[in-house]
Amino acid sequence: MNQTASDILTQLRQISLFGELSESELERVARYTRERRLGKGELLFQRGDVAHGFYFVTEGQLKLGFSSAQGNEKVVEIVGPQQSFGEAVMFMNRPYPVFAEALTDMSLLHIGQNVVSDLIDQDPQFARKLLAGMAVRLHNMVRDVETYSLRSSTQRVIGYLLQQTEEDGTKACDISLPTSKQVIASRL
Repeated sequence: MNQTASDILTQLRQISLFGELSESELERVARYTRERRLGKGELLFQRGDVAHGFYFVTEGQLKLGFSSAQGNEKVVEIVGPQQSFGEAVMFMNRPYPVFAEALTDMSLLHIGQNVVSDLIDQDPQFARKLLAGMAVRLHNMVRDVETYSLRSSTQRVIGYLLQQTEEDGTKACDISLPTSKQVIASRL
């Protein structure tokens, strides 16, 4: 079932990127926003598809990754609720370099490129927030390259598990993995 315009507007209000927009600007963004629902295992887009906007996950989880001709897969990123993706590719006017596949049943918002470009032209603060979000992801990818290059597989697994804990490390804790071990292994 598709969300109504009112439901989309409510979702947009919860996204910090749009927090400083006026009600009329938010309504305009909502007109260029579409909800997408995917079932587990369903592809959102394939490598080579053209980007016409960016996505914001409202519930569920997906993976961004590469596949080889032999069927091997490398997960680049796992994206969950309240996270966006696809902004950089949208601005480059290039096809997606990765595929996006739902790891769970999920819901996302697709925010159109034209309305984002208009907001950047009109609102420097919006542009800075968008750039800050992309800079954080770039920083995380550089950190990942460092980890892949300089740490053993055991060290990468331990580092990942430590990131999943909410404890201060002084006592035993339970760790719930956010996705399957196979996807995590591909990510690490």
